[in-house]
Amino acid sequence: MLITISRQYGAGGSEVARLVAMELGWSVVDNDIVDRVAARAGLAPEVVARQDERIPGFVERLARALMASSQEYAVPELGVAVHEEEPNIVRITEMVVQEIAAEGRVVLVGRAAPAVLGRGLDALHMKLVAPRDFRIRLAQQAESLDARAAAQLMDETDASRARYHREHYGRDWDDPAHFHMLLNTGLLGLDGAARIIVAEARTRGW
Repeated sequence: MLITISRQYGAGGSEVARLVAMELGWSVVDNDIVDRVAARAGLAPEVVARQDERIPGFVERLARALMASSQEYAVPELGVAVHEEEPNIVRITEMVVQEIAAEGRVVLVGRAAPAVLGRGLDALHMKLVAPRDFRIRLAQQAESLDARAAAQLMDETDASRARYHREHYGRDWDDPAHFHMLLNTGLLGLDGAARIIVAEARTRGW
């Protein structure tokens, strides 16, 4: 049993995930996933702290960190040495996502989880969207930015997430067919979106 939360930047994905996990009594995995990826790549957690699919993307930043080192990091599960190539870092992230999914009773935020896991698991794939003004306001609050800087960060982040899905999975991130539900947090509110997700989980006996 797994719930994945994909989200436009500023749509409140982290908070909705927290609310859902709290109501179901599950664990939530959000930015702390970078600790697992960093450990698998042989990096200190702080090197990848607070990274995401932003510009430059989570994967690209990891690749730069690896490039900056004179060492190659062996990943036994891959049977290869991870160096500067982005696809190898993507595969590390995929392995971590699969491990988290296997744990069960988890709300997982981001990391292209629906593309990585497909439809074979007992999972709900949700995407959160919201009007532009709503997302800019949330981004301003979260990052202490003015409206112009928040809008730029939002646009760059969403463009990078779309690129990540397109280049590595051949997917259109904006295609709602990849998700069980598309929820507008600007209209529903964060609490309202969380309630809908919890209700759907409970109809499945979770």
